[in-house]
Amino acid sequence: MNRLDKKFSELKIKGEKALVGFVAVGDPTLRDSLRLITAMCRAGLDILELGIPFSDPTADGPVIQRAAARALKEGTSLTRAMEMTKALRERTDIPIILFSYYNPIFAYGLESFYRDSLAAGADGVLIVDLPHEESRELTEYWEKANDFSLIRLVAPTTPKERMKHIAAHASGFLYLVSKTGVTGSGGLDAGDVRNHIVDLRSVTRLPICVGFGISTPEDAKILAPHADGIVIGSAFERTIEEHLSGPDLANRLAEQVKDFKEALKPEPLKHTQKQR
Repeated sequence: MNRLDKKFSELKIKGEKALVGFVAVGDPTLRDSLRLITAMCRAGLDILELGIPFSDPTADGPVIQRAAARALKEGTSLTRAMEMTKALRERTDIPIILFSYYNPIFAYGLESFYRDSLAAGADGVLIVDLPHEESRELTEYWEKANDFSLIRLVAPTTPKERMKHIAAHASGFLYLVSKTGVTGSGGLDAGDVRNHIVDLRSVTRLPICVGFGISTPEDAKILAPHADGIVIGSAFERTIEEHLSGPDLANRLAEQVKDFKEALKPEPLKHTQKQR
């Protein structure tokens, strides 16, 4: 059983939902990034999305765009992200998903990316601008279907028949985008998200994680009963941005992780005494 399958199995037994945390590699610096991400993993992240900074992050909102710009200024690259993954793997056993646009991976080399990602200890990749129909040129180099997952995205505008087709080729988990727009934008409609989860659940047995627009533990708590995991990105990056040089930044992020994780735990059962 791979790390992703094992994690979701463990959480299901405990009745908990996965906290998936996105952080840009190299933000605010490469050295600080390793320290901050380690603190977040130890505080309770279930799955880490390790963001590869890109110069044209069209799916991301202003907060993550600025995080990518800071990381690029530090000289962060896909190669350094691999090194970061390897360093993190020595500190944590949680699943690590590389989050990237396709250009850096294509430039790196598709077969080399697969080989080096596995060697570094990554468990999969999410490529935000790679259409499902074009993914074969990447996955044809993958030797085993279950050792490295291509996390497939499903949009709120995806028709049910297309959901079924995407899910049939997915592994690890499915990432349901909660709303149209970019990461970190407001206007989350919990009712609409629940309906999209129901539609997607009807065509797959894979775990479903929801992301985009979930910015508070309260948002996460509302959606948690319906999904298998919640993805948080801009909220963490906003904390980094607001406390770039703060000596307590690692503690702030750790506490933020704990708050989100607490929101994803089941409500304790209330015992009532029978009237005599």
